[in-house]
Amino acid sequence: MNKAPWVSYRPEIKVLDCSIRDGGLINNHLFDDKLVKAVFDTCVEAGIDYVEVGYKGDKKIFAPDKFGAWKHCNEDDLKRIVGEEERATKISVMADAEKTDYKRDILPKDQSVIDQIRVATYIHQIPTAVDMIKDASDKGYEVTANLMALSAVKDNELLEALDILSDTPASTLVIVDSFGVFYSEQIRDYAKRFLKFAKGTGKEVGIHAHNNLQLAFANTIEAIICGVNRLDATIYGIGRGAGNCPLELLLSFLRNPKFNLRAVLKCIQDHFLELRQEIEWGCLIPYLITAHFNQHPRAAIELRSSDKKDNFVEFYDRWSDA
Repeated sequence: MNKAPWVSYRPEIKVLDCSIRDGGLINNHLFDDKLVKAVFDTCVEAGIDYVEVGYKGDKKIFAPDKFGAWKHCNEDDLKRIVGEEERATKISVMADAEKTDYKRDILPKDQSVIDQIRVATYIHQIPTAVDMIKDASDKGYEVTANLMALSAVKDNELLEALDILSDTPASTLVIVDSFGVFYSEQIRDYAKRFLKFAKGTGKEVGIHAHNNLQLAFANTIEAIICGVNRLDATIYGIGRGAGNCPLELLLSFLRNPKFNLRAVLKCIQDHFLELRQEIEWGCLIPYLITAHFNQHPRAAIELRSSDKKDNFVEFYDRWSDA
């Protein structure tokens, strides 16, 4: 008789919530403390393994008078939200290659409440990313390597990048579907490649899926089936453009009794329904169109803030005639 693995759960799987970090790309990270604290407290109550509260953005690039606190994640701002006491839920921030003054702004681990640095890199930034990974590791942090915009990366470049990144101190290699274009078969192929390079190194593989084709949840499940153990999700699917894999769906699927789905549902009810009236995210037609043409969603984001936000056909023709 065939087994039914979906009845049980995989204890080695860990979940990272990036609601504030990815959601902050909608509004320049101008979330107030009440919402950030609500998300953090929810994730702690829900048993989430990591909470990514924002970026370590370079203040020369992202001026503090134009961006909220969570674009920079200064220690005083972090401590105001998370405190300094021990907790099972770890604090994560993202450091973008070439957009982070990492030698100055990422402090030694013993001077910070941050536990994990996630280095995000495009394929052409790999040398900088490697230096950032080594720097953060030397400072005492757990580090991940998030390889962005995979749908725009050539196969030979990907293999070279994975070979390089697998030789760094990064604990996790993350598959990032930045444009939200992948189908399950493609996720399966990428998962196999990443897992091959991680094998024997002690590294895990992760996934960060965008929802342009309403497949972020399905693609995350496909990655799990393939053996991926580090999963990104956001409360109510909040995130740049079409958003991300919804945390509430993922926790329901995982069945691990350490996760508390009710806490996430309460946060949605108390905070995110109102937030959804203030800022927009989700799988809208313009994001489908950019994914269809394997394009970054920035054009769709611009369209949604214009007086032609629902002119889908004109937007489609812009790409189809290119």
